[in-house]
Amino acid sequence: MKGNRFFALLLIFFLAGCAGKENLIVLTPDANGTVGAIQFKNEKGSVVLDEPGKAIIAKDSQSPPSASTPIADADTQTIFREALSAKPLAPQSFILYFDFDSNNLTAESNKLIDDILQAIKERDSQDIPVVGHTDRAGNPDYNFSLSMQRATAVRDLLVNRGIKSEFIQISSHGEGNPLIPTADNVAEARNRRVEVVVR
Repeated sequence: MKGNRFFALLLIFFLAGCAGKENLIVLTPDANGTVGAIQFKNEKGSVVLDEPGKAIIAKDSQSPPSASTPIADADTQTIFREALSAKPLAPQSFILYFDFDSNNLTAESNKLIDDILQAIKERDSQDIPVVGHTDRAGNPDYNFSLSMQRATAVRDLLVNRGIKSEFIQISSHGEGNPLIPTADNVAEARNRRVEVVVR
């Protein structure tokens, strides 16, 4: 089985058949409604699943996989109830912006801290990357240090609100990974940021 981009949830169910077990494979959208694709391949052929609500039945390696066929959402929910109930929440990303040449959050970004804390609580997260960035104004070495200060400031805010520091991984990209590409020495507010991912 070869997968392309796994945006979607892949569900596999083993069906008892006369000639042995069959695999029912269903592709469903992720929380944002995005669907990836998967190719199922064996010695007798291959088939691609790239639409939500479609399924294939795969038998043994000597039988070609079936062409994709529609499956009702209600049937998917019934067959895969246990797997779906155990499915973790998708990671959630937040972008926090900073004042120029500072590790002080903008007033608007300060309001997002409660949303980040809520996402951590909902996921019971212990994996929270916090990545600092700057714009391209100033010296690259200084900007690398400043972006680390920004990541550290966000970590400290979260720790002060009850998140364990060992759950947070901080890193710094300096000016090297701009959200908005600019020429050197250009100030760009949207590049003065920290990205927080709650997994």
